[in-house]
Amino acid sequence: MAESLTSGGREQLAADMKSIIADAEELLKATASATGDRILAARARAEESLRSARERLANIDDVALAQVKEVAKSADDYVHEHPWSAVGVAAVAGLLVGVLISRR
Repeated sequence: MAESLTSGGREQLAADMKSIIADAEELLKATASATGDRILAARARAEESLRSARERLANIDDVALAQVKEVAKSADDYVHEHPWSAVGVAAVAGLLVGVLISRR
């Protein structure tokens, strides 16, 4: 059930959040002047939408963390396999940052 941080995952999260908002608005309207059954049904839908959105947020956080760990592992592997290249890239990056800072 792992989902990548693609636009589809973000769109689904946005849709879940819109659903929560809509259910909350309905709950507020129903509470103003409605019978008990309608209020309970609206609350149940709002609770289910909130539960679903929380699960999706937790899943997206887990996927993002896994992706960051994977990138860090790849970078670590590259540095161990090509140490002098990594030193060269770091030196050039430091030089560029130094030049940019000194121009201010």
